[in-house]
Amino acid sequence: MSHSQARSASPTNWQPNQQEREGLWIFTRVRDFIDNIANTSPARLALTVFAVVILLFTGLLSLPAASAEGNVTPLHQALFTAVSSVCVTGLTVVSTATHWTFFGQLVILVGIFVGGLGTLTLASLLALMVSKRLGVRGKLIAQEAMNNAGRLGEVGTLLRIVIVTSVVIEGALALALIPRFIVLGEDFWQAVWHGVFYSISSFNNAGFTPHSDGIVPYEMDLWILVPLMLGVFLGSLGFPVVMVLQQNGLNWKKWNLHTKLTIQVSFILLAAGAVLWALMEWDNVRTIAHMDLGDKITHSLFASVMTRSGGFNLVDQNHMESTTMLLTDALMFAGGGSASTAGGIKVTTIAVMFLAIMAEARGDADVKVYGRTIPQGTMRVAISVIVAGATLVSVAAFLLLSISGASLDRVLFESISAFATVGLSTNLTAELPPSGVYVLTALMFAGRVGTVTLAAGLALRQRSQLFHYPEERPIIG
Repeated sequence: MSHSQARSASPTNWQPNQQEREGLWIFTRVRDFIDNIANTSPARLALTVFAVVILLFTGLLSLPAASAEGNVTPLHQALFTAVSSVCVTGLTVVSTATHWTFFGQLVILVGIFVGGLGTLTLASLLALMVSKRLGVRGKLIAQEAMNNAGRLGEVGTLLRIVIVTSVVIEGALALALIPRFIVLGEDFWQAVWHGVFYSISSFNNAGFTPHSDGIVPYEMDLWILVPLMLGVFLGSLGFPVVMVLQQNGLNWKKWNLHTKLTIQVSFILLAAGAVLWALMEWDNVRTIAHMDLGDKITHSLFASVMTRSGGFNLVDQNHMESTTMLLTDALMFAGGGSASTAGGIKVTTIAVMFLAIMAEARGDADVKVYGRTIPQGTMRVAISVIVAGATLVSVAAFLLLSISGASLDRVLFESISAFATVGLSTNLTAELPPSGVYVLTALMFAGRVGTVTLAAGLALRQRSQLFHYPEERPIIG
């Protein structure tokens, strides 16, 4: 073959065929689309990623292989369960233990693990996987997901640390639980499955349980209860706090302000919740009145940990005093730490608002704590998160009251539990018609991604202005 023939033949040999060109074109368009959103509207990417993940898990749970009866699970039940797992809530409309096969429970468990990483973390990971890099805006939103736990150049490392930290803590919890289940009479593989399930469910504050009667049979068993409480509490602190603790240990002076506020307020809410829960339920014959002192303390501490997002329960929520239900509502709405697996309005939001009120009461111009001044923008974000959360709960409660006709205390309890991704229930969720199930589904999704994405969006949307209008202070209060 002549040189001219070789030259004319070589381009043909190296060009992809029509199908390959179309496949590459589609991949390129998808990559460019995701890359563009990641760098222009990361909050929208976070919402899109979570929605796509939920739809994927809904499809998997709808398969006959996921149902114990071998039938297709109705859409409202599959969608609700998918949202509840990915949004690490724990509310259920069907029994996790009896309705789902091992495959169905495995799908739920994977959904919990994926959802526990968080919307912003997932969006950052997707942007990294598709475009192999994060733009400046993408790095900013990833850094916001980690609550500014490191410099922009360290974002990729931080994302890896988040995943490794999750796996290590969940592995340690599983190793603590598996031997206990074996001692209690379960065979090896069943004990392994239950240990892994509870470890992932607890650290991610999901509250799902593979037993039909939950953890009530273990209400006196500290070998089960203590690892669950530790997992939920660590998960509720958030990855930024866990990373600071890894780097600096218990050296208070080296902690950043976020870590100090998160840990301090978390312990205050934990102690106050346990004491108040005990006082209200101490003589309640339907819950803990018949128990000895040690078991009463255990139940009170367990309830205080779980009400702020864990979702596991040792007593029937319908049997609690009305005052205890109101306390539970307040603790659920408060939630855990920012960038954590917990829900609610977050403890740092509460801390910032409390400090602002104290500063206003003292007449201080600045809000100061631990030698730092909290920016005005942070307080605006805190107010926005609280108002958005209260509005979502109010609208959902109004709709559920009209749909179900149930009492206000049960409806409000269920609404706050869904918004704060807690999972405690008065069993109203299982009694609702499909329309009510969809309301709670939307509330869980909004509660998991809404306030976080709103906070991140507001924090990044600060425009410089060339002028200011004259100030005029309206009358407040």
